[in-house]
Amino acid sequence: MTRVLTHFQTNGDGAHVVVIDPDDQTPEIAAKRAIASIIAGTQAIFVGGSTAVDGTPVHDTVIAIKEAIELCRWNSTQDSESDEEKWDVPVLLFPAGARALSPAADAITYMSLMNSRNLQFVMGEQVIGAPIVEKMGIEAIPMGYIVFAPGGKVGAVGEANLIESDDIDGAVAYALAAKMLGFKMVYLEAGSGVDRPVNPRIVHAVREAIPELVLIVGGGMRSGELAQAAVRAGADWIVTGNLTEEYDDASELENVMREYIQTMRE
Repeated sequence: MTRVLTHFQTNGDGAHVVVIDPDDQTPEIAAKRAIASIIAGTQAIFVGGSTAVDGTPVHDTVIAIKEAIELCRWNSTQDSESDEEKWDVPVLLFPAGARALSPAADAITYMSLMNSRNLQFVMGEQVIGAPIVEKMGIEAIPMGYIVFAPGGKVGAVGEANLIESDDIDGAVAYALAAKMLGFKMVYLEAGSGVDRPVNPRIVHAVREAIPELVLIVGGGMRSGELAQAAVRAGADWIVTGNLTEEYDDASELENVMREYIQTMRE
């Protein structure tokens, strides 16, 4: 079962993901923000975050988002001019740990924080979660998660041995290791809400090293121009999170995200 992985493999080259942190918003608000983002052009939803470790809010948030998407999909079938395929947006778990799970999700980014100093984040949580994910029967997508300076909260919580913005060789080495370990995705993370994203030169070098893998870049993508630079450097998917949390009004968020995504794709 690789439906969601196929979605990421075939819709890249400037696609957008919104990450929803259940600890920072109610399920109802999360659903509204997800729908506004999808209308603006978002093509995938991650649910999780660096501190979202309790399964209850994660599950409730996944359910709320999925129900909202299904309602919008049904509404689109009643309108001959509406694009039903717009709502073929997967909702993936982006877990901080083995307890931040939900059987309602379409898939899980089954990731290893490759440059953590704590083996619990490299493989420990993954071993704990494996039987649970298997029982849930959701698609698991192997992903190498690599954290760069400044790192933000995820760098601190994940005890990451941060890769500096000029360490191209180190970044490429991790990316190649991810490929050789069989990961299908590589995520280059600068940290949520940080003041600068991953260096485009690193994005380009990693893209050259692993052309066959899905390359995701996130952290510090405060503007469409910054996202555009990462896409031009070779990123398949760009992730934003904090940006959506700045807007409570769904219409305002929709407009902001539409402009962001359009700029990113220019």
